[in-house]
Amino acid sequence: MAYLLTMFATTGKYTRSHRLSKELLLAQAEAMGIPVYHRRASWNTYETEFKRALAFFKRKGIQGGIFGDLHVNEHREWVERVCAKPEIIPLLPLWGLEGKDLLGQFIEAGFEAVVIVVKNSLLGTDWLGRRIDRQFMNEMEKEALDICGENGEYHTLVIDGPIFRKKIAIRDTRVVRRKEVSFLEILNFELKEKGNELLPHFEMERKW
Repeated sequence: MAYLLTMFATTGKYTRSHRLSKELLLAQAEAMGIPVYHRRASWNTYETEFKRALAFFKRKGIQGGIFGDLHVNEHREWVERVCAKPEIIPLLPLWGLEGKDLLGQFIEAGFEAVVIVVKNSLLGTDWLGRRIDRQFMNEMEKEALDICGENGEYHTLVIDGPIFRKKIAIRDTRVVRRKEVSFLEILNFELKEKGNELLPHFEMERKW
């Protein structure tokens, strides 16, 4: 994998959808040893800026992009539309897979993720900060909600896993409530060593 791609709000302070800080995104990319490229956008300019990001990758010689959508057709149609003009091949390796099986494999593989966004009409703020584990899966099923949050029920931050060379330890948070969604804002965190592996030189590609 050559790059990660993230879209920031127009202020450049937080990510567009998940309210994650630039510092946290940089740390997560460092933890995986993969550079991250990002652009600023409003909701009105999001698609245009996303296409510009894909055009940047095309100029770098990148032929395809990986997207994690499972079954929402509108998401797939959007991905295919934005990839068309820059001639980036949209790869959706998870498309059509059973969400319960997929999330179970994610947990069994050793990935750790925490809930950082919830849709207020479906989940309370007590779900913020929850670890994605078997109990979480069981409770989502009881609520009759999409177990992977494909309809925006929740969003997560991955803090550790087999592809991570360091792990993210969350030290301090606060809840930020908006009209439709609530966020877990991470105020303080630490990158912790997992072993003696040497990390490669890491730089963040910027377009401000």
